[in-house]
Amino acid sequence: MTDFTSAWNTESFLTYPIGPLGLIAMPGTEEIGAKVNAWLQKWRDHAEESSPGDMRTTPGFEREDFLIPVTCPRFSNGEAKGMIKESIRGYDIYILCDPGAYNVTYELYGQKVPTTPDEHFANLKRIIAAMGGKAKRVSVIMPMLYEGRQHRRSSRESLDCAMALQELEHMGVNNIVTFDAHDPRVQNAIPTTGFESVMPSYQIFKALLKKDKTLRIDRDHMMIVSPDEGAIDRNIFYASVLGLDMGLFYKRRDYTRIVNGRNPIIAHEYLGDSVEGKDVFVADDMISSGESIIDLARELKKRKANRIFTGCTFALFTSGLESFDQAYREGIIDRVISTNLTYRNPALANTEWFIEADMSKYISYIIATLNHDRSLSKLLNPYDRIHGLLKRYNAEQMEAGIRLV
Repeated sequence: MTDFTSAWNTESFLTYPIGPLGLIAMPGTEEIGAKVNAWLQKWRDHAEESSPGDMRTTPGFEREDFLIPVTCPRFSNGEAKGMIKESIRGYDIYILCDPGAYNVTYELYGQKVPTTPDEHFANLKRIIAAMGGKAKRVSVIMPMLYEGRQHRRSSRESLDCAMALQELEHMGVNNIVTFDAHDPRVQNAIPTTGFESVMPSYQIFKALLKKDKTLRIDRDHMMIVSPDEGAIDRNIFYASVLGLDMGLFYKRRDYTRIVNGRNPIIAHEYLGDSVEGKDVFVADDMISSGESIIDLARELKKRKANRIFTGCTFALFTSGLESFDQAYREGIIDRVISTNLTYRNPALANTEWFIEADMSKYISYIIATLNHDRSLSKLLNPYDRIHGLLKRYNAEQMEAGIRLV
């Protein structure tokens, strides 16, 4: 059995797809879209060998390439339209969309401007509208949920994420797949539409263990620390599956003023066992400016923590990389592990402290499973895979003589 099929329920190969598969990579997702397409081609090649009958008789199955070309041209005053360049009638369509791809630009009154999240979402709706109801089923894979940070309403303010989900539901979208939603409860806005918030826990930890062979993952040498109460669930998961103790920081904020859309942090307060002499792994959904994670790392260093590893789903670095470069040089932060689910600053590839977890293979599993109308349960629960990964890692350490017997 190949590595590709071992991670996916092989029974899925014995079923027919719900329809010929089509993959649309919206502007800004071309790189990961090409990788997902390559994995889907491997799935298709295996399916031709394993599936009952001749799958090539399914309309559209003989495609050499699952990618369907689209474009969203703009007029000089900023107005736009969505265009699909080939037929999608009867297809099971999966649309990759990255609202955070600020590298996509367009001309507006003679000036080059970056595409904002609002404009990316508008382009997504344009492409769905261009289908004209011809697709058999439409699924949107939006790794970083549009307006996901505005996930709840307090006082007189808009609830943009819920409104956006309802718009997609109204346009006929059947499934919405996102990663590490800031608050998964936002799915309550569309209770009759498929919604999955996928956690990349396995891929992030696998990338760390692949890069660093000196970790000793036990209670005496390592701890999990949650950066705030909002991230406690994902850190509890890591602590449980790895068998480690967990600590928690909570943020004291100044609620009398707002800076850059949020209440500024006054201090980080720590609850939990001592981190002295231990490596610390901190998991969060995103690094935006990065100020809070660096402050947290400094607080851990004050408490005599050893190395500090930060795992996050989205590495935005909205204020640049200089502060992290300096923190790395000062020994404050050792590694930042993140995914390629959203656009990353190209300079990250040249840093010594950044580790990227490639999610394209996992996305292809999700698409292939949905296309065959199979359950995602095994794919969405990484518990067994992390246990297997840890077992292999410990065996490698013992063989190399790193871990004490």
